[in-house]
Amino acid sequence: MGDGVTGEFRAARDFLLRHREDYAAAYAGFRWPRPERFNWALDWFDVIAEGNGATALHVVEEDGSEVRVSFAEMSRRSARVANWLRGVGVAAGDRVLVMLGNQVELWETALAAMKLRAVVIPATPQLGPADLRDRVARGGVRHVVVRSEDAGKFDAVPGAYTRVATGAPVEGWRSYAEAEAAEDAFEPDGVTHAHDPLLLYFTSGTTSRPKLVEHTHVSYPVGHLSTMYWIGLRPGDVHLNISSPGWAKHAWSNLFAPWNAEATVFIHHYGRFDPVRLMAEMDRVGVTSFCAPPTVWRMLIQADLGLLRTPPREVVAAGEPLNPEVIEAVRRGWGVVIRDGFGQTETTVQVANTPGQRLKPGSMGRPCPGYAVELLDPVTGEPGAAEGEIALDLARRPVGLMTGYHGDGERTASVMADGFYRTGDIGARDADGYVTYVGRADDVFKASDYKISPFELESALLEHEAVAEAAVVPAPDPVRLAVPKAYVVLAAGWEPGPETARALFAHSRAVLAPYQRVRRIEFAELPKTVSGKIRRVELREATARGSEAEYREGEV
Repeated sequence: MGDGVTGEFRAARDFLLRHREDYAAAYAGFRWPRPERFNWALDWFDVIAEGNGATALHVVEEDGSEVRVSFAEMSRRSARVANWLRGVGVAAGDRVLVMLGNQVELWETALAAMKLRAVVIPATPQLGPADLRDRVARGGVRHVVVRSEDAGKFDAVPGAYTRVATGAPVEGWRSYAEAEAAEDAFEPDGVTHAHDPLLLYFTSGTTSRPKLVEHTHVSYPVGHLSTMYWIGLRPGDVHLNISSPGWAKHAWSNLFAPWNAEATVFIHHYGRFDPVRLMAEMDRVGVTSFCAPPTVWRMLIQADLGLLRTPPREVVAAGEPLNPEVIEAVRRGWGVVIRDGFGQTETTVQVANTPGQRLKPGSMGRPCPGYAVELLDPVTGEPGAAEGEIALDLARRPVGLMTGYHGDGERTASVMADGFYRTGDIGARDADGYVTYVGRADDVFKASDYKISPFELESALLEHEAVAEAAVVPAPDPVRLAVPKAYVVLAAGWEPGPETARALFAHSRAVLAPYQRVRRIEFAELPKTVSGKIRRVELREATARGSEAEYREGEV
C-alpha cells in the first residue's frame, strides 16, 4: 500500500517546500492528496524513518537530563508498543484515551495507535475525575494510557476499560514498560481507509460543554501540510512548539507538521515558565522554528530578548489572535516577525501569514494553500462580504476539515449548512485578500449602536506598560445598552487601585475612538480553559451580576 500513497503525499509536500516563500504559486498550484487508503504512521513515518539516524524527538527535562530518539528508533519503538497493545486487547476502531505529558511514550503511543487503526482521544494530564468521567462515557473509551501519578484519578471513573500506566508500577494497572519486550517489526492486520476515524478531540469549551471533534487518518495527518507550510518548516529543522499534550495544537506542531517536514521535535520541560532558561536551551540546541501561544509571547517580551544569541528563523503564534504590540517587541528584540495563523480544532491552519509574503499589521494573513475561505454576510449569509463569518467552501472541501461533531448530527448539520463550514469567527478582508480577525461571533457586541470588537480594545490596552493581559466584555448600561469593560492583569511593578485605573482610562481615551473607549476596569485574574483560552463567557456572567471591585470612568 505504501509506495503509491507515499509518493502522492511526498509530491504534495515537496511542492509546498519548493514554493515556501512564493505564496501566489503555492496557492494556485497546490492540490490536496486525496488517497482512498492511507496510514500516516505506516505509509509516511516508517518510510522516512528507515535507516534514518536523524533526531525525530529531543526532550530536555527541567533538571538538564535529556533524551534523543532518532526516526529509525522511533519507528521501532512504536512498532513494539503497537504489538504489545494489540496483545492486551487494543483493536481497530477501539477508543484509546491517552493522557500523557511531553514524554517519549506519548509519541510512541500516538504512532502505535495509528498502526493499529485505533482511535485516539487525547487528554491533558490537568483533567480531573469529573472531566474524565465525561470523556470516558461520551468517548466510548475501551483503553486508557496514563502517567502512573495520574492513575488514581480513574478510581472515580467507572468503566470496563484496559488500564495502562507509564512509570512506577500501579496496582491493578498494566505496566507500559512491558512493551519493551515486544517484537519491533509490525504487520498491520487490515487496510486503513482515508475516512476511518483517527482522533476524537474534546474542544476547550470556552462557551459551552466541550464538543467532540472527529478527524480521520487523512484530515489531520495530510491536512497539516498547510500547517507545515505556514510555519515554514524544512527538513532538518529543530522545531519548538510550546503546547500542552491533549490539545489539537500539540498534534499540529509537535507531531504532524514537523514530521511531515522531516524536522526534529524539540521539547523543553519546566514546572514554571522561565524565559531566560528557555532561551538558553533554544540557543544550546539550535532551535530554527518556534511556535507559542500569545500568553507565552506576552511573558517572553517581559524578559531581555537579547539573551537569545541565535533567534529562530521562523516564529509563529496561534491559539488566540496576537496583539501588534507583542509582534513589534519581538521584531526589536530578535529581528524576526511573528507570523500569525488562524485555525481550529476542527481544521488545520486555514488563514496565515506564510513565509516570504508581505505582512500587514493586525492581519492574520491570507487563506492557506488548499483552503477556499469565504466571509459570509451577517444578514444574508451570502459569501463575498467585506466583513462576516469566516467560512470554508465545501464545494472545494479542504482535506484538513473534520468529519463532524461525533454523536451530534444536529450540530454538525448546523455548522455545515448551505454549502459552507462556519467557523463562528468574524473576520474582515481587504482588497488584497488579507483577513483581519474581528472576534468570535458571540464576543462581538454593540454599544450605542456601534459594533465593538473586544480584540481591538484589548490590543489597545496592551500598548500600556501596566497591562500584561486584558479581556474586554460588554457591561450593561442604561443609556448605551452596553459599554466596554476591561478585566486587566497587571504587569510586574504595578499595583491595582484608582491611580492605575485612571492611567488606563486616560490611555483608552488617547488611543481609541470615543465609542470604543473602555468605561469600566476591574483588576483580576482571567478565567481560562485548561488549554489557556480566556473564558469570556464567565467574565460576561460576572459583569452581568455586577462588581464592587470595578472602577468607572469619571468616578476615579
